[in-house]
Amino acid sequence: MTITLFSALCLLVVTNTMAQEQNIVGVAAGNDNFTTLVAAVKAADLVGTLSGEGPFTVFAPVNDAFAALPAGTVEGLLKPESKGALTGILTYHVVAGKFMSEDVIAAINGNNGSFDVTTVQGGTITLSLADGSVMLKDTKGNMGKVVIADVAASNGVVHAIDSVVMP
Repeated sequence: MTITLFSALCLLVVTNTMAQEQNIVGVAAGNDNFTTLVAAVKAADLVGTLSGEGPFTVFAPVNDAFAALPAGTVEGLLKPESKGALTGILTYHVVAGKFMSEDVIAAINGNNGSFDVTTVQGGTITLSLADGSVMLKDTKGNMGKVVIADVAASNGVVHAIDSVVMP
């Protein structure tokens, strides 16, 4: 990663002190680690949705997660003709309801070590724990890790993740 976990944490802690005044889009837009995500949300025309009442839980990929995708993937998804695919990918990162990390961990522990959540896109993400971190497994078997949890927003919560999960 080009950013250190410590610097990302510092930015999110500062952001979190003002986040309860801002919605999810405002929280993401106020943090340099989410510029690609914000551009994607705008291209998919999801600003209004994610600024809505909610509540939502967003597993938000950091810029490095998007950069790790195959060359040209992000650029292709940001094109107007890819709006449907981009919308599907982004809404796959959103769960209806506000689930703080303690809720997620309790659900995992209460369900024999894994817990399936249905995303706004309609797909399923399997949550589990590894070395004290919440892990996400997409339908293709790819894994993501929550690197920063519980960034509160006026309409939900954001958990930063280190990869883009795919429906």
